[in-house]
Order: sequence, then structure tokens, then C-alpha cells
Amino acid sequence: MRSKLIAVAIAAGLGVASFTAAAAPQNRTSATTNAEVELLKAQLAALQAKVDELEQRTDAQSDINVSTGQAVEKATAVTTASDKKLASLEKLVNNTKLSGRMYFDFTNIDQKDSDSGKTDKSGIGLDVKRFYLGVDHKFNDIWSMNLTTDFNYSSSDGQTSLFVKKAYVQGKFDDAAVLRIGSTDMPWIPFAEQYYGFRYVENTITDRLKYGNSADWGLHLGGELGAGKSFNYAVSVVNGNGYKNPGRSKGVDFEGRVGFVPFENMVVAVGGYRGHRGQETENVNAVNTAERGDIMVAYASDAFRLGAEYFTAKNWNNVLTTATDKADGYSLWGSVAVADDVSLFARYDNAKLSKTLDGANKNVYYNAGVEYQVTKGFRLAGVWKHEKADKTVGTPVPPHVRNVKTNEIGVFGEVRF
Repeated sequence: MRSKLIAVAIAAGLGVASFTAAAAPQNRTSATTNAEVELLKAQLAALQAKVDELEQRTDAQSDINVSTGQAVEKATAVTTASDKKLASLEKLVNNTKLSGRMYFDFTNIDQKDSDSGKTDKSGIGLDVKRFYLGVDHKFNDIWSMNLTTDFNYSSSDGQTSLFVKKAYVQGKFDDAAVLRIGSTDMPWIPFAEQYYGFRYVENTITDRLKYGNSADWGLHLGGELGAGKSFNYAVSVVNGNGYKNPGRSKGVDFEGRVGFVPFENMVVAVGGYRGHRGQETENVNAVNTAERGDIMVAYASDAFRLGAEYFTAKNWNNVLTTATDKADGYSLWGSVAVADDVSLFARYDNAKLSKTLDGANKNVYYNAGVEYQVTKGFRLAGVWKHEKADKTVGTPVPPHVRNVKTNEIGVFGEVRF
């Protein structure tokens, strides 16, 4: 640019000089000619100054343009980086879900022991029996993960506890093949809870009487298959001591379930468990193998629920003893919607907990109540419960049947999101 301007200026100067020289009379004096030459030089100098000034302005403008371009480029880079961060954050939020569930009650308990009278579990109190807080994250269409904590407080023993109930990686390869690695739902108890529908009021029979775990550490496979997903299954290979104790054992335990859905909302399911319940270690040998069999027939819809569950167990509490024992029990339940957001429900359990060693060891439980759906995710129930537990004891002598009767009345609630 500078070279072009100088060339134009010189050409202009030479043209003026040539024109002036051609037009001047031949007899012009030397002094006049010198004056004109000096004037021409002055004009050329002024022109050169203007050219220099123009070049300086051009250079300054170029510097401004370069700085502006750099600023724009930098701003564009910052914007691009921010957009990428926002996109990553949006993806994280969209693929991550939080969930929560709380079971609570405010009740009065009246418990009497036939040997010692009223127990310390009697009285009025608030219990937060369970508070689950879960985080689910989806990596892609196949892989995901879950972490669920389990908090509970019982006014009867005045203690709070916090556990990791679920912590697993899931691979959903198909509706018929869902693999979970870690601690997650066992095949039977959570499945039965879905049809029972009132877990916040009471555990199902095998859970209530401690003849099973709702979650455990291991490998879990399940799914639904068939026309209309008429069949479902679940199988778990686990440590055997439940989600509260992830310690190692010498072997693994097995639990499985197969369900048949003849029509919508109806299920017929059978299941079983076999293992040493995590009690056999490298230095402690199991004497007996714990076994449990399960059957459930149930129907569950928004307006009506009806179900029956039966279990039978062998050596469940005798893994490390030379003695053997058997137990069995059944549970019947039902509920019906009588108005918008209002349902009536009832349940009856009967179990023989030691058919071989102590024929008097029995447990009878029943409840009845009315439930009100306060809003979506929040329900309350007024409930009355009764439980009678019999057992043969030898202290004080002579051996006799001791029973503990418990009556509880109050409000139970569930909140979930």
C-alpha cells in the first residue's frame, strides 16, 4: 500500500514538472526557473508529508483491525468453551435423576410380656422407619448406575442408622435381560411389595419375620419376556448377609423367582432361596444349608388389591448349629377404593417359626386401616395393628410358653418423589 502511494505521488510530481517546463517561455530567466523549481520541491515535500500521514493512519487502522480480530476470536473461543460446558452440564442434568421416599408414623404402642408385664417399647412416639434417597445416572441407552441410601430412626430404641442400600451398575441389553452388579433389590421381597401396596404400613411376611433380605450384594439378572410381557424372572448370586453387611463369605447364595401374568394386574409367582446366609467364612464351616420356598398369587389395580403369600423355610436360623428346624407361614391381604383418594385395607399373617424344635413358637399378626391420598406422592393411613408372638422358654423354670402381645394404633405415612 505504501509503495503504491509513493509511486502515485512521484508520478504526479513529475507530470507537473514536465507540464511547467513545456509551457515556460524559452527566454525565461535562470532566476525565474530556479524559483519555480523551488516551488515544485515545496509542493512535492508537502505531498510527501500527506502520503506519510496517510500511511500512519493506514498502519494504525491495521493495528486496530488486528486487535479487533483477536478480541473477536478470543470472545468466540470463550463463548464456544462456555457453550460446551453448558451442554455438558445440561447432559448431566438430563441424564441424572434424584428420588426419595420416606415412611413415618406417629403411634401409641401397648406391648405386654406374659412373664414381665408391660415392656419399654410401650408408649407414644414418632418413627421415621425408612428414608431412601436415590441418585440414578444414565450413561447411554444400555449402561446406568444407582446409589440409594437408607436412613431409619426408631423411638423404641432411640437410635438412628444410615446405610447404603443400593449401589449398582446396570446394563439393560433388552427388556428380557437386565444385569445389575452391586447391591440391589432381591428377587422376592420387593416384587411382593409391589402387589401388596402398603409397605409403608408394614413389611411383607418374609421381611417382617426376617426370613429374607430385600437387597444384597452380588450379581443380579432379571427381565420380562413373552407376548405382552406375560413372564418375568429374576435371579441373584449374592454374599447372603444382606445389604447392611457386604462382608465376604466362603461361598455364595442363590435366590430366584419366576412370575406368570395371565392377564393385566394379575400374577402367579414362585421363588426360592438356598445358601449359608453369609455365615460360612474361611474359618467357620456351615453345618446346615438355609433354604426358603415362596408362592404368591395376587391382583393389584388402582381400585382393588387382593393377594396371598406363602413361604416355607428349612434351617434358616440353624446354619451353624447341629440341630435342624423348619418354619412356614402365610399372609392374606386386600384393599378397596371406597371413594376418590380413600381406600380401606386389611391383612392377616400366621406363621409357625419352629416346627421341629419348638412347636409353640408361633406368630400371628393382623392390621386394618383407612388410607387417604393427600396428593400425588403423599398418602396417610389411620391403622390399628395387633401381633401375638409365642415361644417356649426355660427361664424362669420350669419351661413354659411365653407370649408377647403388641397393639399399636396411630397414623402412618409415605412421602415419595
